[in-house]
Amino acid sequence: MNVMHKYAIIVAGGTGTRMASIIPKQFLLLDDKPVLFHTIKAFLDAFDDLEIILVLPEEYFDMGKEILDAYFNYDRIRVTAGGETRFHSVQNGLKLVEKESIVFVHDAVRCLVTKELIHRCYHHTMQMGSAVPVVLAKDSVRILNEEKNDNEVLDRNRVVLVQTPQTFHSKILLPAFEIDHKERFTDEATVVEAFGLKISLVEGEEDNIKITRPVDLKIAAGILASAVAGEQ
Repeated sequence: MNVMHKYAIIVAGGTGTRMASIIPKQFLLLDDKPVLFHTIKAFLDAFDDLEIILVLPEEYFDMGKEILDAYFNYDRIRVTAGGETRFHSVQNGLKLVEKESIVFVHDAVRCLVTKELIHRCYHHTMQMGSAVPVVLAKDSVRILNEEKNDNEVLDRNRVVLVQTPQTFHSKILLPAFEIDHKERFTDEATVVEAFGLKISLVEGEEDNIKITRPVDLKIAAGILASAVAGEQ
């Protein structure tokens, strides 16, 4: 199998409103280090030839660079400004993709992503052109109608929850992000589909949670502690 160059666009555009915190959630501490540290380290450890493109809100450039200065060197990391929406932030990150490559796009606050999942997404993308990690829904699921006064039960075995890193060949992702932004673009998969291409799903991980509420930090700390205990 050919070895492709790799970029990880880490999108750290959140402002922390649901965390009831002045500091955006990607900068909050988990196991005495910022959430963003754990995310960056996971990708740097996964592949020696992977470059990080860190997308930050302009007003938090200094805070982001403090983390990079404290824990990393810059030989594999570049920083760019976020945009008005996630679509525009990813679009800005893609401007720094200079080689034909496999591109991971990952939420900065999914800080428990494992090397195994990153590798699985890479190998699947090499075969299929894309890899979007998903996990099965565990709860009962209903869909509301427009008036929200009626609803329909869905078979949860046919419902999946979408995670990141959403991973694509650069020949797919770069042209897809040249289309105009639409409100329905909630992730990279929806953009690629709007461009007219199918996406390929891959098995995600239950522990690959998104830090959005204060309790999520506690859950993440427990998962980290269990992982460390398992290595000992």
